[in-house]
Amino acid sequence: MDIGVLILRLIVGSILFVHGMQKARGWFEGPGINGAAAMFEKIGQQPPRQKVRLAIACEVSAAGLLVFGLATPLAAAIAAATMLVAGAALTTLTGKVWITSGGGEYPLVLGALAVVIGFTGPGAYSLDAVTGLDSWTASHSTVAGILVVAVALVGASQPIISTRRILTRRGADTK
Repeated sequence: MDIGVLILRLIVGSILFVHGMQKARGWFEGPGINGAAAMFEKIGQQPPRQKVRLAIACEVSAAGLLVFGLATPLAAAIAAATMLVAGAALTTLTGKVWITSGGGEYPLVLGALAVVIGFTGPGAYSLDAVTGLDSWTASHSTVAGILVVAVALVGASQPIISTRRILTRRGADTK
């Protein structure tokens, strides 16, 4: 199980890092801050440049923490909340869930994987295990997972509500 959790952390962390750097620096064929701000404007993230910076901070910090297995419940909550906001925004914008239709399926799956990490913990191959930070979460994995979900939902709720209002208003203005 520990190898599986390590692989999961490395994959999710790496994907989040790439997402953040696409926005921050235009790496990995990304849009950079200006392009990301235009995209965020389209999906109802207001103010777009500040939301891009927040997304970058969340994605890169969650990525680093997940890759090293440090403060793993916090990392999982940050990743889940960030991906929930992205998935909800895309789904609200298009009215579709599936990525092939422009929906938020992909970030929602990444968020779900972060929640899985919240429930399983970082595993033995992590800084949390080396430092003993995982002792409580290892013996209370269900509670830790529920806390990750609760923190992610609380963190994502205001941006999701705001985005829905903006996109709904925008849709009403075009009718």
